[in-house]
Amino acid sequence: MKKIRLSLGLCTLATSLFFLFSCKKEKTENQSPPTLREVITLTARNTPITTIGYGEWIILKGTNLGTTFKVDFNGTLAADSLLYGNDSTVTVKIPSSLADPINNPITVTTKYGSATLNFQILQPAPVITSFDPAAGGPDDIVTIQGNYFKGLTEVKFETTIASIISSSQTEIKVKVPAGINYGYLYVTTPIGTVKSSKSFGLKFTIFDEAMASGWTNTSYSSTYDMTNATTVRRGAKAIAHKFSVGFGAARFTKATPAFSTLGYTHLKISINGGPGTSGKKVRVTIVSGKTFDLILTQGIWTDYQIPLTNLGSPATISAITFQEFSGLASQIYIDDVGLY
Repeated sequence: MKKIRLSLGLCTLATSLFFLFSCKKEKTENQSPPTLREVITLTARNTPITTIGYGEWIILKGTNLGTTFKVDFNGTLAADSLLYGNDSTVTVKIPSSLADPINNPITVTTKYGSATLNFQILQPAPVITSFDPAAGGPDDIVTIQGNYFKGLTEVKFETTIASIISSSQTEIKVKVPAGINYGYLYVTTPIGTVKSSKSFGLKFTIFDEAMASGWTNTSYSSTYDMTNATTVRRGAKAIAHKFSVGFGAARFTKATPAFSTLGYTHLKISINGGPGTSGKKVRVTIVSGKTFDLILTQGIWTDYQIPLTNLGSPATISAITFQEFSGLASQIYIDDVGLY
């Protein structure tokens, strides 16, 4: 009797385990191909979206997504470590860079097929971080550095369209249009337009290849070569300026009458620091008691643009002083001095 009861017990256990594992297998192995229906965000789960930016977290909603092993955005894969999903959703982070500035269809691949959802993932608006050279003439090549330039449609110097030589996500090369001496740069992509923080060129030139008419070099405690051709920002000549002692100065003086600043907002100068100048200061003065410090970089041309409001908002300029202000008898090179 005991043997019969034991046998019946084992049989019952085996039957229960069979049904348990059979049900589990049937529940997890959905062999239907996936579908994608909509996209939502982590913070607005009840509202489907039609566009979103690079680098954002999104939730893909659909069916049969439990075996998802790959998500790509117009051919760019999301990292495996950034995939989380169940049968009806996949949570994923959009890559920080995609092939197209706007249209980037999303494809989900599972063990049993794939599904694609046409979707707009927008690159950020373009960003200009710098451009070089800071000034130039017609047909000179200007290189614009920044980000999110994919899909570039136009570059302007103020309102004049420039000829685009080449472009990538982070760099644009353009020709300076004819008739352009100065102005802000504007870069346009399908997402929008950005204006450069600094102006290109000079509205009025004090020194380029030589001093402007009516201006003279009246530097003190210094020696200088006005025709230096070895270290130049652009063109053929720059000023090689040597401070004889610390706190000497480069100074440019305007003959009577003084120069009117009406219509000008910034003073511009390019300086290349000689040996030992990195981190050292040059102090700029137009109005007594109103100064602005420039930090030098050794061996590199730096383009400085100083708002006249930081220099006392002078109505006229009789002289501009660039005084060494670190106590160092140093060498610097000066080019492209002027206003805009």
